[in-house]
Amino acid sequence: MKILKKMTFAVGRFIRRHWIFCLIVVVLLYLILGALGPFFNYKKLSSAFTQSWDAREVLEPEDSPDRAMILETNMSAWEERIRLINMAKERIILSSFDIRDGESTRDIMSVLLHKADEGVDIKILVDGFSGFLRLERNAMFYAVSSHPNIEIRIYNPLQIWFPWTTQGRMHDKYVISDEQAYILGGRNTFDYFIGNYETDGRSFDRELLIYNTAAPGTEPASDPAFGNGASGGKSPQTSSSLYEVENYFNSVWNMDVCKPFHDDEKLREKNDVKEQLEFLNQRYETLAADFPELFEAYDYMAVTKPTEGVHLISGPTTIYGKEPQVFYKLTELMKQAKDKVIIHTPYVVCNDYMYETLAQVNASVPDVRMMINSVANGDNVVASSDYIKNKKHVIDTGITIYEYDGGTSYHGKSVVIDDYVSIVGSYNMDLRSTYMDTELMLLVKSKEITEELTGYMDVMQNDSRRVLDAKNYETPEHVVVAEIPLVKRVAFKVLGFFLAPFRCVI
Repeated sequence: MKILKKMTFAVGRFIRRHWIFCLIVVVLLYLILGALGPFFNYKKLSSAFTQSWDAREVLEPEDSPDRAMILETNMSAWEERIRLINMAKERIILSSFDIRDGESTRDIMSVLLHKADEGVDIKILVDGFSGFLRLERNAMFYAVSSHPNIEIRIYNPLQIWFPWTTQGRMHDKYVISDEQAYILGGRNTFDYFIGNYETDGRSFDRELLIYNTAAPGTEPASDPAFGNGASGGKSPQTSSSLYEVENYFNSVWNMDVCKPFHDDEKLREKNDVKEQLEFLNQRYETLAADFPELFEAYDYMAVTKPTEGVHLISGPTTIYGKEPQVFYKLTELMKQAKDKVIIHTPYVVCNDYMYETLAQVNASVPDVRMMINSVANGDNVVASSDYIKNKKHVIDTGITIYEYDGGTSYHGKSVVIDDYVSIVGSYNMDLRSTYMDTELMLLVKSKEITEELTGYMDVMQNDSRRVLDAKNYETPEHVVVAEIPLVKRVAFKVLGFFLAPFRCVI
């Protein structure tokens, strides 16, 4: 009893003498534990969900109005965004995890502003973390948000004093133009991913462009059998996947956690906003003069390939912990493969359930390959540190692992199943994408698209090292492996150790 009293007295005296330090510690613990609390326990799949979704049904060939093309380069991503936005007559939807000021963003915003002046209704949805860091206090985004025909909403705006709300991120990336076409994939909206402007860094990524041949005004003329989706419904076999993506967007846009971003026309009276409006208007004129081909009628029938169905793969949209529905759907689809599965993901961070499921995929398919960035090539230090620490678990799945050493960080998330199915989107093979973020993947049933995507994947695999075991590789002769500085190697080890209890957010 005396010992307990002495300890209590000592603690009380320490707190009185160092109350500022103690207050800081308490606040930090509140913020850290509050932010991580909703995610420490991984949610499990409900039987209601698993019984409602059948991979075999999704893989059945369908009559589809959708045609597809792959946007493999950052320049093609820039060109098709400009072209699609310019084509719009009624509405444009842009959803992006991260939008930053830069040359390509200014191009896109200038065309959006011009279309708004023409009366096109424009909705832009941005994640709260990006909104706080990139959009706030930026006159260009105020110039856009204050236009009467443009509305920007922020998914889960950052509220640091409510830390349990801070980790829910919207990781989706897509653009929809009327009922004509849309782009969906893994690219964020700034120079690192889009265009060919000079920038401090660049990353490879991939997207799909889907062209709806049944949309009003398209060529060939609309087929009544396809419908136009105006009611928001979707026939399982005959309606464009565009309406599926648009319905998903509306479901997120109308969530209570999505808040308007400076939707005030009075902002247009401020001098810095006026300057940006003038700048963007001039930017549009210059862009239209320099790249007239992007502002002319365009034949998407000539550049897209037919499909036997396109489907959106999505999961829960809550800001809190989520069932691993996207991971489940992807791996169930993989298990249907007869010959091969190729997985591209920037990095791999798994728990026991994910490792076990990937091992099941490997056991059921003759050839399963996964390509990730090497730790020297990637741009995510935290994910790389986890891979170094847990590399043996990844190898133990039996999947053949390739580490990409092409010299430019790879951000693509894609799956090929046999010679018929291509899947592209925003989902990383990690815990954050599986249990925390909103994620979208687009499945295309097309031998032509799959052959093209497999070719792109093979080119990247040729610049990769095959992992033989935890320490050894099979390295192509032409591949030069970058030397990792000692400081960075130490950082990987330290981060891997100290972040292990918090890997649920990686």
